[in-house]
Amino acid sequence: MSQIFSEVLHGYSLFRKKYAVGDNAVMRCLSDSGQKPQIMVVSCCDSRVDPALILQCNPGDLFVVRNVANIVPPYQKDEALHGTSAALEFGICLLNIKHLILLGHSQCGGIDALLNSQNLSQSDFITKWVSSIKIPDVQIKNLDEYAKLALSRSYENCMTFPWIKEKIETQTLTILRWFFDIKTGKIFTYSETSNTYQALEV
Repeated sequence: MSQIFSEVLHGYSLFRKKYAVGDNAVMRCLSDSGQKPQIMVVSCCDSRVDPALILQCNPGDLFVVRNVANIVPPYQKDEALHGTSAALEFGICLLNIKHLILLGHSQCGGIDALLNSQNLSQSDFITKWVSSIKIPDVQIKNLDEYAKLALSRSYENCMTFPWIKEKIETQTLTILRWFFDIKTGKIFTYSETSNTYQALEV
């Protein structure tokens, strides 16, 4: 067994001791009461960007969907398979989450695939997926700057979902655009007032 897999098993052991052992264990309580998260996060699959770790949340705190480049695709009610859209519907309509965080990040491979698709050696699905956030007539080649623009495109796509738009209009849902810088570990949040990303105040 490889060392890294042994570390994973050790981590599982620590998880059991912290969250699953004893009558008042977190997992037992979550099993009895069900999940009631107030926050949903659309995050990237990137192994360096784990929302629960970054925000130091316990099980049950976040409802998370992860995909390549943390994309919210446009609303399309058809016969195709829509995993991210289904997760949004579940979180917003069935769990009644109150806050939706779109979490982008630096050095995003999905954004790189969008800007440099000719360099991909394999792309049965990737190119079409990331094309949903392609911004016409924008020549930006800097990955991080484009990733921030892509967050705005995902935000716009959110508003094509009728039940998201309704909740925004009735002020029962808020959508936040956050950008995580991997090198510094800092989160920057989008300000509509200044149209810029500013360091998240804690």
